[in-house]
Amino acid sequence: MTQAVLSRREFFRLTAAGFLGFFGVWAVLAASGLVQTLFLPSPLEVAGKFFELTQKPFVGYTLQQHLLSSFGRFAMGFGLAVVIGIPLGLLMGWFRWLDRIVTPLFDALRFVAPIAWVPFAALWFGTGIGGPVLIIFSGAFPPCVINAYRGARYVEVRYIEAAQTLGAGHWRIITEVLLPGSIPSIVAGLRVSAGLGWQSLIGAELIVASSGIGYLMVKGQSNLSTSTVMSGMIAIGIVGFAIDLLLRALEARIERRGG
Repeated sequence: MTQAVLSRREFFRLTAAGFLGFFGVWAVLAASGLVQTLFLPSPLEVAGKFFELTQKPFVGYTLQQHLLSSFGRFAMGFGLAVVIGIPLGLLMGWFRWLDRIVTPLFDALRFVAPIAWVPFAALWFGTGIGGPVLIIFSGAFPPCVINAYRGARYVEVRYIEAAQTLGAGHWRIITEVLLPGSIPSIVAGLRVSAGLGWQSLIGAELIVASSGIGYLMVKGQSNLSTSTVMSGMIAIGIVGFAIDLLLRALEARIERRGG
């Protein structure tokens, strides 16, 4: 069964219709009185609070500063996951003995939810930057390893055999054959990794942080300010969407080159 390809104009129309429907239902529900305004402010009220948070500091910082703090933690945890996870996945895909050593421990740890690391991170790092970075790393690391490993395992054998025939050693095969051949799989994994890392960050900041968008939401809840909490949620969604959009563009560019 073939699927119709939407034009860009149709895509934007449907997207706009989805947003209008969502905000319409929200506005009607907020105006109906079925839910107290304290718990469900109107879209306009949330928009006003969002703008206010960009102008006036809340718990010490503006919304942009909280986001910058969050993104700094995310960049550190995600970057660490990429730097360690991708090489490890490639090495596991090439060296069978390393695969057998690492896989049992890796499979055990990757099923531990990132939020489960929060008590451990709090004990070790308190509200310092180390705790959130550890939690982000725990969420972002597995997809990096898994996709690099799968990419390395599915590189065509004839390329590897050709490199070996020309006398290439392990290092050259990994860097010049496995890595280029695994790029599409690695980039696809980065999208998953970034999404999990960003979600893990917010969970971490709800508990072990003294700044950041998660911390802003916690303080908003303490002040019974639902509009502040919802503003934080909107900011999280916007940044997360932007990160995914950049990685999708990178993935599409690599696919075009590969095609």
